[in-house]
Amino acid sequence: MPKPHVVIIMADQLRHDVCTPQYTPAIHRLSEEGVVFERAYCASPLCVPARGAFFTGKYPNQTGCIINPWEDVERQHGVVRSGTANLYQLLEGAWDSWHCGKQHLLTDEKRPAAATRWNTEHDYGAFLKNNGHRKPGGAAFTGICPEMFGGRITRMRRYSIPTTGCYEHGFDSFFDGYIASSALSALRQRDRSKPFLLNAMFLAPHPPLDIPQPWYSLYKDAVLPRNVGVWSPNQSPLQLYNLPGALGARYTRDDWQKIWPVYLGLVTLLDHCVALLLNELKAQGMYDDTLIVFTADHGEMLGSHCLWQKMCMYEESVRTPLFIKFPRSFQPAARKIRDVASAVDVLPTLCEFLEVPAPSGLAGQSLMPAVRGEGLKPREGIYVQFDGNGARGNFQRCVIDGDSKLIVDMFKDETFLELYNVTADPEEMNNLAFDPAHGERIEAMLARLRAWMRDTGDLLQISENAYSRFVADYAPFSRL
Repeated sequence: MPKPHVVIIMADQLRHDVCTPQYTPAIHRLSEEGVVFERAYCASPLCVPARGAFFTGKYPNQTGCIINPWEDVERQHGVVRSGTANLYQLLEGAWDSWHCGKQHLLTDEKRPAAATRWNTEHDYGAFLKNNGHRKPGGAAFTGICPEMFGGRITRMRRYSIPTTGCYEHGFDSFFDGYIASSALSALRQRDRSKPFLLNAMFLAPHPPLDIPQPWYSLYKDAVLPRNVGVWSPNQSPLQLYNLPGALGARYTRDDWQKIWPVYLGLVTLLDHCVALLLNELKAQGMYDDTLIVFTADHGEMLGSHCLWQKMCMYEESVRTPLFIKFPRSFQPAARKIRDVASAVDVLPTLCEFLEVPAPSGLAGQSLMPAVRGEGLKPREGIYVQFDGNGARGNFQRCVIDGDSKLIVDMFKDETFLELYNVTADPEEMNNLAFDPAHGERIEAMLARLRAWMRDTGDLLQISENAYSRFVADYAPFSRL
């Protein structure tokens, strides 16, 4: 039986709750034709480690890629260890492999796979220069904030802020217009003697929120979630030392009311790009024979909990859309799956379906049993980690088990705990960690987290008295 074509479409910083018929009609139609994993999570709420985990099927601790490697002195913590197999390497022998867009699977090698054809942000820069057009964004779209370096010292850095603007050079010169164009070119130039593999890595809706018409003016208003511009009772104050709080807390709910329509316009621009790609697959008669994965590397806070960007463990940041549209020759038994899934599960899933030998030591498990209606093999939760942005310093660990999510937020010598029932309290406004009735569950989840950290070679440890110390330190200031 011939191998199917494979197309992986990844958005950047896409909130799971905006993938609706109103804002993403093409993506919504795709989800209706496939299998929707309703509770999917990234392995890290940060671009480089999230993609390292997605493409290798291993947690960041296991790949060695735990931060964005923007500083040479800590670069070793921002690249996937040599010898770690990735999706490109596993498939590029039998598939005609192309990559278009953001390239944040970073390894010691110049390219993560030798036979794949690459069109990346470096090519986009050359395109803009040749056309005399500016890159979207600029100084007005950044602000200053503190950043820990090496877990020891603080320095000032500039990062994106939610400034909005209209990009005058239009869609074709915008980040994602260029990526869509390069993906369409790949489809038209492919080696037709082989099945086709495309990794289309869009930048939208990642800031800067400097976007072209008509998307800039597409939405005049938005209904904001209840937790936007609201610091919830018993939320971790350590977030104020981290970029999301240091920047996001400067904006009011009224400010976010003006920002949200532009973000949503960028979401719909992403949907337009996806529609172009799907239409080309159909025009070439490939669509029915193509396995399509749609997901995001992580989410976006966009004012929820008074936070901006990602880099935290709340649902808006770590929960991701995940849809798989299978070839027509395969009929899934289940269309909506509530089992908790992780980004590290995607690679073993593809390996099983495509009958490609899976590398040893994968952290994830294949999701195919759930697709076949058999249910997933029981596990004691999935895990998410954050170790800082461009340098180590703001540390968070998270375990999700059924409806329960435990967040461990660490800054210098402080540790703050948050426990949420994400089904009963999806906006995470009620931190249960101060309720003694949940003490036994917290200790059990902490024990699992410690074991996972030990087994994956985590550079950190959570003290055995973390819960009792948390109660002693913070209970006098809690709001029950």
